[in-house]
Amino acid sequence: MKTKKFWVFRNQTEEESAERVLELYGTIAEESWFDDDVTPQMFRDELFADSGPVTIWLNSPGGDCIAASQIYSMLMDYPGKVTVKIDGIAASAASVIAMAGTEVLMAPTALMMIHNPATMAFGDHNDMKAAVKMLDEVKQSIINAYSIRTGLKDEELSRMMEAETWMNARKAIALGFADGMLEDSKKAVSDMTAFSFAQRTSEDALRAKLVAKYSTPKKKDVDGFSAAELEARLELLR
Repeated sequence: MKTKKFWVFRNQTEEESAERVLELYGTIAEESWFDDDVTPQMFRDELFADSGPVTIWLNSPGGDCIAASQIYSMLMDYPGKVTVKIDGIAASAASVIAMAGTEVLMAPTALMMIHNPATMAFGDHNDMKAAVKMLDEVKQSIINAYSIRTGLKDEELSRMMEAETWMNARKAIALGFADGMLEDSKKAVSDMTAFSFAQRTSEDALRAKLVAKYSTPKKKDVDGFSAAELEARLELLR
């Protein structure tokens, strides 16, 4: 059975000194990293099969955090320069992999997203407590990688993950998640606003505005809902 890979190494030329290019597109760990030890070993074998600088083109929504941790560790251990170029999105576990770059560059249109780790659990209250404890440890391990690159405090990074924070290229650079922007010297790049978007914060702000707008006693909105009814519907959407 052929193992399905989520990465592709491409050699630009046949010269020994040629920079190797790694395309890491799609969901991380499409094959199980728990049931099949071949997948991480294959990645390590290909990465260390040659030497010299490596460029990683990254566009991934994330995936398995254990798989991402293994890739991060391999890239950190790699003796050559690792340049990460984010041309689409580096979200969730993929953002952890990006932290292993000697240099991290983002396209002007690229995005990075960080959030809390998630899992599925079943069982009694002891099992649930164990799952929560495990997630806390996983979150701290991710924070460790972010902190090494950005220099931000654990508390700030934890808040950003809690809020599910989206960053454009300039914001990621400003916060230390990236080093620069992918640019073509022959093409002018206009100024772009640095922004980060926290999903939970935005939802709470919108909810507060709507409730305040229709909080007048007995006042109805255009659809005929009272403030209490509107708040109940918003709570349901949450």
